[in-house]
Amino acid sequence: MPESTSKPFLGFGLGLRAEHYQEIIELQPKQIDWFEIISENYMVEGGKPLYFLDKIRQDFPMVMHGVSMSIGSTDPLNFDYLKKLKILMKRVEPKWFSDHLCWTGVDHKNMHDLLPLPYTEEAVKHIANRISQVQDYLGRQMLIENLSSYITYTHDAMSEWEFLTAVCEKADCNILLDVNNIYVSSFNHHFDPMDYLRGVPAERVWQHHLAGHQNNGNLIIDTHDEPVIDPVWDLYAQTAELLGPVSTMIERDANIPPLAEVLAELDQARAIAAPFYERKQEAQA
Repeated sequence: MPESTSKPFLGFGLGLRAEHYQEIIELQPKQIDWFEIISENYMVEGGKPLYFLDKIRQDFPMVMHGVSMSIGSTDPLNFDYLKKLKILMKRVEPKWFSDHLCWTGVDHKNMHDLLPLPYTEEAVKHIANRISQVQDYLGRQMLIENLSSYITYTHDAMSEWEFLTAVCEKADCNILLDVNNIYVSSFNHHFDPMDYLRGVPAERVWQHHLAGHQNNGNLIIDTHDEPVIDPVWDLYAQTAELLGPVSTMIERDANIPPLAEVLAELDQARAIAAPFYERKQEAQA
């Protein structure tokens, strides 16, 4: 089992997207402290993605975020995937890597969606064991991200935040806490998002995602194709006050706007969090 390390604070970052490659290289925006890459986009043998990755990595710290580890599946772990991930980690030297608390397929078929899990003790043991295997193979701790969800299971024995906490405690991994996903799921399933924030171990929360979504009236779908809305900003303020300094980034995966627009959102995140982070640091001094 890799040794636990203390939580770093990287500041405020962006998801690295191809639409912004050239502008990032030319402008070197000072508002960006770090980038998150989608691991699968760069698990290739060559070409433009790796060229731009190497170029930008020279000037910015990076973390890696996966979408297809399928840590919750009953299929055996895909060690061909993990081998490619390990090669990419050696190239990027990320501050950390993450994936989702979900399953993405079965019988070796990738459904290209992040599918929710039943919140049971059996699932906790199964997933924690798989995370431990991944961490042992890659030689470092990973972060697990909470989903936005649209269904629940009749066999659920605990809340989502209790499930997330139990998995992380048993596997000794950390958390990528997506604030937008908490908002989306709280709307869809009618729970208080503050119960979620109070229910996770602050010391294990290493990263936040902020993103936009589509509101269909009685159901919110996490789409990452719109700006962050005011209620999510409000929830982020409560998150910053409760959990203190946590590396935070803006996600945008579709309807990609000009870089200036996502930089403005990044500035907003920094402005919202700053007074709470300063207060927390002063209290600890």
